[in-house]
Amino acid sequence: MFSEKDLQELIQINAPEQVLSVYLNTEPSKGNADAYRLRLRTMLKNITLTEDAAAIERFFNQDYDWDGRSVALFSCTAQNFFRAFPLAIPVHDQVYVGDHPFVKELTRLLDTYGGYGVVIVDKQGARFFSFHLGKLTEQDGYLGEPVKHVKRGGASSFPGRRGGVAGRTQKAEELVDRNRKDIVESTINFFEENHVRRILIGGTEENIVSFRSQLPKAWQSLVDGTFSIAMNAPQDEVLQTALEIGMRAEQEREARMVSQLITSAAKGQNAVMGVSAILSALHDGRIHTLVLAEGYQSPGHTCPSCHYMTVQETEKCPKCSHTLHPTSDVIEPAVSKTLRMGGEVEVVMTNPELVRSGGVGALLRY
Repeated sequence: MFSEKDLQELIQINAPEQVLSVYLNTEPSKGNADAYRLRLRTMLKNITLTEDAAAIERFFNQDYDWDGRSVALFSCTAQNFFRAFPLAIPVHDQVYVGDHPFVKELTRLLDTYGGYGVVIVDKQGARFFSFHLGKLTEQDGYLGEPVKHVKRGGASSFPGRRGGVAGRTQKAEELVDRNRKDIVESTINFFEENHVRRILIGGTEENIVSFRSQLPKAWQSLVDGTFSIAMNAPQDEVLQTALEIGMRAEQEREARMVSQLITSAAKGQNAVMGVSAILSALHDGRIHTLVLAEGYQSPGHTCPSCHYMTVQETEKCPKCSHTLHPTSDVIEPAVSKTLRMGGEVEVVMTNPELVRSGGVGALLRY
């Protein structure tokens, strides 16, 4: 399963020879294995990297088990490099040839669907789930002592004992508190072990509020949303609900970030908009977060020697004087360079405000 470690490996590749990157949608609604192979051959028919194209076709003919909804592949036979990542999230069919792997799509998937932890709670126990890129990676649970439900008030049902029911009610509440503390501790242990970076909480409203209030503040800050669900809900229902809630939370977070970006850029407060401005900031090492609309591309020129990028019409690299090569897209190499330099990349799914403002911008370090 694709991870942050895999992404770091890909962005460090800057081969003298070109790398072939292929994304293929393998959803059942798109056909069967023969239909997928036909689409793949069509995608590769104009690719001049014949050995890499052959390596990718061999993978689909011999090794791929067709399990999942898409797959990302990267090949550079001159460097003896080949990677294949089956994915549980569908992607659009894409082919890219360049001096580095095409990682923008994988960056978007990690940002949107990576590292989710789900906990479903009640008064006695909890179920824990770790989801990554739309797939269950781990699950566990905690079961405390059973809590008896009794009516409040009234006389004792035992002769000679006053307030018997009220006493048992207080004991039940104490038991709920003990269970809740153990549930919180078990939840934190599970999330730490599975490197969860965003949290969803399910259950009844009462149980969610009580559980959330006992989480340490550092963990409360990772909560992306809550939802009503039965404790015994099927795993598939938990996953589907988590994806839907997580997607809405991500879109809300992106909307806030885009608004901040546009406002800060307008005021000249460590933010810029537009491809020329972000490339200039990138060459100076100033980008903290590169923000771009999904599918955004821009033609330009790149330097094969120092990897300088520009959208200006010029023949010579201003950094090293080598002849610049035209490219259909300078955004993908900008994404890779931003990640290599320790910056972050946000690929925004649906945001008309960002599109109207040019489709790309950056929050700056200084």
